[in-house]
Amino acid sequence: MEERGNTEGGSRRVVGKHVYGNLYDVDLTVAGDEEKLRGVVREAAELGKMRVWDLRSWRFGGSKGGVSVIALVVESHIAVHTWIEYSYATVDVYTCGEQSDPFKAFEHILRSLKPKFFTYNYSDRSSMPKIERIP
Repeated sequence: MEERGNTEGGSRRVVGKHVYGNLYDVDLTVAGDEEKLRGVVREAAELGKMRVWDLRSWRFGGSKGGVSVIALVVESHIAVHTWIEYSYATVDVYTCGEQSDPFKAFEHILRSLKPKFFTYNYSDRSSMPKIERIP
């Protein structure tokens, strides 16, 4: 995780950005294809200025089967999970560092999975500078 210097008192902080969402009625030609989805996640990392450390994927069968792709990036992670029977996917992009952009990565995954509807959330996961109490 990247730390950033703070001019006030020389303290440092971690810059954390987390975008996550649910995608409904996704394109099953991508959501159900493990290799295509791996490519989408790799491209998303590149567009979001993240460096892929490891990329893993799994295809699951059964009534709630689908594909999961997880990229461990130097800046944190990207995870995409799909449920074929429900045409549904969840996306989680968490980055640490000022240069990475989880929104660009998330948007690329959206464009690739082409959901008819989606929700997303953002959370600032940055650390806070130490607050000193005045006696």
